[in-house]
Order: sequence, then structure tokens, then C-alpha cells
Amino acid sequence: QLETLEQEEQECLELKPHPTEKTIHFVTHEHGMTVTKTLQQGEAEPQCLGFSYGRARLRGLLLEGASLLLLRVLARRQTMPPDLVFPAIDSEGDLCTCSY
Repeated sequence: QLETLEQEEQECLELKPHPTEKTIHFVTHEHGMTVTKTLQQGEAEPQCLGFSYGRARLRGLLLEGASLLLLRVLARRQTMPPDLVFPAIDSEGDLCTCSY
């Protein structure tokens, strides 16, 4: 049984005159997961937003690293179970679903 304990995603856009950097940090804890989003645009003060999801909403959660591992296992087995859907978190840190 695999579980993501911590993950960080970083995106940088070199837009002139204000480059933009977005970071999303996920940390699993006993009650669920905390997500912290930071947006830095040029020289402006970074904007931070944090929120949490409870364990019940995250049951079966598939983050990016786990998704890559699952795709490799499916490719190796050369089979695809029907209606394979998992809870996931999108690029903004919001809950969504991932279908294969």
C-alpha cells in the first residue's frame, strides 16, 4: 500500500516584465492533507493560500508520482481495468477525478 507523504510542484513562467513562479506543497498528516499554494509575480510580495482536506475525501487519492507508477504497472501488465477512476488534485490544488 503506497501513500504520498509529501509532494511539491513548481511552475515557472518567464513572462516579461514580471516572471511568475507558482509552488504547490502537499503534506499528509494524521487527519488528511494540507495544501499550501504560493504565487510570486515579479518583485511583488508572494501570495500564499493554505487549506486542508480530510482523510475521508482523500481515500484512494492519486497524486502525480503515484499516477506515473500506476501507468507503468498497467503498461507492464498490458491490461486496463474498466472504469478506472481515482480522486486526484489538479494543478491548482483542488480535488478532481482522474480517469484512465
